[in-house]
Amino acid sequence: MAVEDKKDMNEHNIRLTASEMGFLWTQFENDTLAICVLKYFANKCEDKEILPVVEFALDLSQKHIQIITEIFANEKIPIPAGFSDEDVNVNAPKLFTDTFMLLYLQSMGTIGMTAASIAISCSSREDISKLFQEILIEAKDLHDMARKTALAKGIYIRPPYISNPDKVQFITKQRFLFDFVGKSKRPLTAIEITHLFINVQTNSMGKALMMAFAQVCKGEDVKQFFTEGKNIANKHIKKFSSTLTNGDIPAPMSWDSHVLDSTVAPFSDKLMMFHTTGMIAVGIGNYGAAAGTCERMDLSALYTRLSAEIALFAEDGANIMIKHGWLEEPPQADDRQALVNQPK
Repeated sequence: MAVEDKKDMNEHNIRLTASEMGFLWTQFENDTLAICVLKYFANKCEDKEILPVVEFALDLSQKHIQIITEIFANEKIPIPAGFSDEDVNVNAPKLFTDTFMLLYLQSMGTIGMTAASIAISCSSREDISKLFQEILIEAKDLHDMARKTALAKGIYIRPPYISNPDKVQFITKQRFLFDFVGKSKRPLTAIEITHLFINVQTNSMGKALMMAFAQVCKGEDVKQFFTEGKNIANKHIKKFSSTLTNGDIPAPMSWDSHVLDSTVAPFSDKLMMFHTTGMIAVGIGNYGAAAGTCERMDLSALYTRLSAEIALFAEDGANIMIKHGWLEEPPQADDRQALVNQPK
């Protein structure tokens, strides 16, 4: 037997690790949701420059589902339920502008790159590592395609500019960390500006999505959840934006005007709830990254406090999904005590 054949056989006989199984399961769930959203976008997009970006993203998600389904079948792992055509009404009236669709896809590319890079770092098996490497490249390509299209159309939202430093300096006093009391605060660093900008952007998208979802959802508890989420996102946008403007840095505009007035649901309540809780998880991750890299202690404290607030909001969302039977159980470790207690 050839060396390569032996290698392939060994690779095939290696079980999936918990990390690999978890990332594949999450990718499957997210891609089935993306297929529903993108089918609706593709049916409603009127801009001939934006539609190819939507179709490119849709093709990627459909390809991922085929590959992951095959892996799970080979490993004798049940195929997750995910989302299907039952969760989308592609003929519902238009709920978002074409510009929103493009900016949404740019954000999804960013989120996809982050998730895939983490999955690569936790993948041991060659085929799984290669899959997530491909997904990383595809997410980069999607982001790049959306960015170039937005630039060409003049709708790309650039981060703020600052002046170039004229010399290298070192911090000599702890005041650099704690200089946020009173009228005179030290200027924001480039990294602090970056995280504030990112978190205004992600909250703006989240607010727009929850505005739209609240308009069209059917369940009263779901509507209350989205309304509360919109208010939380709006509060966070104001906090981050005021920090930028107080430092004479421009804050990005909101996405509210990109939500149209339709009240007919293009998506199921289950899909909209899952989408929202997924965005909350991304937000918590962004806040954690910001808190760990911001050098002004008031900003770190702000991110920590706001993380706790949205974590509680996420718990409310999970409880609603459990109540309605919408929360699919991810792969988990064996319950050894339950196995011990099984009748023999």
